Amino acid sequence: MQRPLALSLTLLLAAASSAAQAPFVGQASSLSNPILAAQPPKDGRYLYVAEPGVRDYVKWGGVGVLVFDIDNNHAFVKRIPGPHAKDAKINVKGVCASPVTKKLYLTTPVKLFCLDLLTEKLVWEKSLPLGCDRMSMTPDGKVLYVPSYEKDTWNVVDAQTGDLIETIVTKSGAHNTVVSRDGARMFLAGLRSPYLDVADTKTHKLVQRVGPFKAPIRPFTVNAAATRAYCCVNDLLGFEIGDIQTGKVLHRVEVAGVKKGKVERHGCPSHGVGLTPDETEVWVVDAANRKIHIFDNTVSPPKQVASIDLREQPGWITFSVDGKYAYPSTGEVIDAKTRKILLTLADEEGRPVHSEKIVEIHFRGGEPTLTGDQFGVGRKSK
Repeated sequence: MQRPLALSLTLLLAAASSAAQAPFVGQASSLSNPILAAQPPKDGRYLYVAEPGVRDYVKWGGVGVLVFDIDNNHAFVKRIPGPHAKDAKINVKGVCASPVTKKLYLTTPVKLFCLDLLTEKLVWEKSLPLGCDRMSMTPDGKVLYVPSYEKDTWNVVDAQTGDLIETIVTKSGAHNTVVSRDGARMFLAGLRSPYLDVADTKTHKLVQRVGPFKAPIRPFTVNAAATRAYCCVNDLLGFEIGDIQTGKVLHRVEVAGVKKGKVERHGCPSHGVGLTPDETEVWVVDAANRKIHIFDNTVSPPKQVASIDLREQPGWITFSVDGKYAYPSTGEVIDAKTRKILLTLADEEGRPVHSEKIVEIHFRGGEPTLTGDQFGVGRKSK
């Protein structure tokens, strides 16, 4: 009897060790199950981090939506199981939310998903024509502009039902989408075009082009007045600035003091740019050198003033609504004023969390009342 018992214990220990070392795919352990309960967050500010948020790398957060309490030192709160986990291509392409619809929206290369922020249940999912990429939505919560997956079109979608309203043809390799703060304009950037297309959100028609920039546009952002566009472009370590009113490119701003080097993802030196909410600074990522570079935006052209070292190659940057925190895709939480790293995001098992798809959501009285955005748009009041 002793030999079989010893063998059983050996096998049990081996299985436990194997499970502990297995790749994480988004399911919490039994000890963590209570945090999976669908409960609306208490009043406060929360960071919703969609995973996998760097390609399909489940090693940096698993699969689902991770919620962090901004007001409690960005402590991990819970994991919302992601309905996108069943997709063949599970990498999240975009995320946004609305206090009007009380919904959270996710895209993968093949589908658009809508989750109820209160019940945390899937409301609907849609397979849109030609796939999906990084979307944006109007502040009134009525429509989503969802780029096809690097194809010729943007799909305009009813945010309540998921029904297709209109299709906008750009033939630009549809990729990134930013809405103006007043909701009047939607900015559309494609992987194959040096122009930034602009659509009227009332008519869903193209009304303007900004450019040409020196190369196809990658991540970009706009100021609150929708008069300036700050664009990463292919082969540039830095960003270019477009005048939205005239349609002309004003400045090409290059990072000094470092070389471009080899990038592991996205194929361009800078894949991520954001304005601090007060618009006094532009932050741009530097993948090869694992840095964020900061530019003074109170002068023209913006002047490089500081750099911050990161733990991995960044592919995105955004900010908390109040401008206190900066969030690179590498998971650091940075004090935007002192430029010091305060902490690094970690999941329920203490593993590092990275994501290029995050959105801030505020709750009051058990209801979502305000949402940020994934693009680091300017929020300067007039």
